[in-house]
Amino acid sequence: MVRVRFAPSPTGSLHLGGALTAVANRRFADERGGTFVLRIDDTDVARAVAGSEEEILRELEWLGIAWDEGPVRQSERAERHLEAARQIGTPDEDGAVRFQRATLVRADGRPTYHLASAVDDLDLGITHVIRGKDLLPSTPLHEAIARALGAEPPEYVHHGLLVGEDGRKLSKREQAASLAGLRELGIPPEAVRAYLEELGLPRGDVHFDESRLRRLAVDALAALSDEELGARAGVDARFAPALRGARDLVEARTIAEQLTSPPLAPPTTSPETLRRFRELREVAPDDLDKDEAKAIVRELKAVGGDLRALRLALTGAGRGPELWAVLVALPREEALRRASPD
Repeated sequence: MVRVRFAPSPTGSLHLGGALTAVANRRFADERGGTFVLRIDDTDVARAVAGSEEEILRELEWLGIAWDEGPVRQSERAERHLEAARQIGTPDEDGAVRFQRATLVRADGRPTYHLASAVDDLDLGITHVIRGKDLLPSTPLHEAIARALGAEPPEYVHHGLLVGEDGRKLSKREQAASLAGLRELGIPPEAVRAYLEELGLPRGDVHFDESRLRRLAVDALAALSDEELGARAGVDARFAPALRGARDLVEARTIAEQLTSPPLAPPTTSPETLRRFRELREVAPDDLDKDEAKAIVRELKAVGGDLRALRLALTGAGRGPELWAVLVALPREEALRRASPD
């Protein structure tokens, strides 16, 4: 049976390239009825960041990537790693253990990444190691360790890397390079997952296409139900029609704030438009549906009303969602209060 693993290091938010590897492993397992094992490669204590493991688990869940086994922490398997090192390695005078000129155990007694990774892949029964091509140079050593331990190594599959405009590996300093950064930008997880699924297992390096990701974000928001869209923006579902034009969740939350907080609108340039709006709104139902709201907008257009002045009064912004959607979102008394020419 196929068994794959995803093995992030707890050094901060999951890199988008790492997420690509996770999605590729999950799909590979699913397509073959296999098992996805989550392993935390935490042998490098100096680089570990407190709380990172928990953050990575939350980010995988945010992306909708489930694991079948784990998380298995390498730090809890140190004795097994040392046992394997004693079996195949040669001790140095300083206490380090080496194999084929590579260090398996450091002088302070801590197993290295190469040893821990190769041993854990064997013990976990991993059949396919799917990872970025930046780890390709490590493969001959990992295979040699496995064979020295009397086992056949897993099959290795190395995919291309996500790179920036300069052709270099996407830098963690770029906001869109990590899942934490993408969340801050308001990109919904469905869009991130769809983008990574589109990339599949790239044979060569792939230039990160933020424009494509943002187009997918618009599609993902459009596909959400009113209830879900409202929940993600932190407002009731009745506000959802006004949020439909948002390009990301940051923009959706900004629109929601405009609708739920009294706007700081400048003095109106068209008091007659506000007066006519109040007349129409007073006789309409408290909660408008789409057709009722559009009828008010049509009437205002017919009499030459200044719709921008009305929008400014209702939201404090000169641009935003369609005006009828704003009318649907605002209860009658609130709309009348905001449209007061005073």
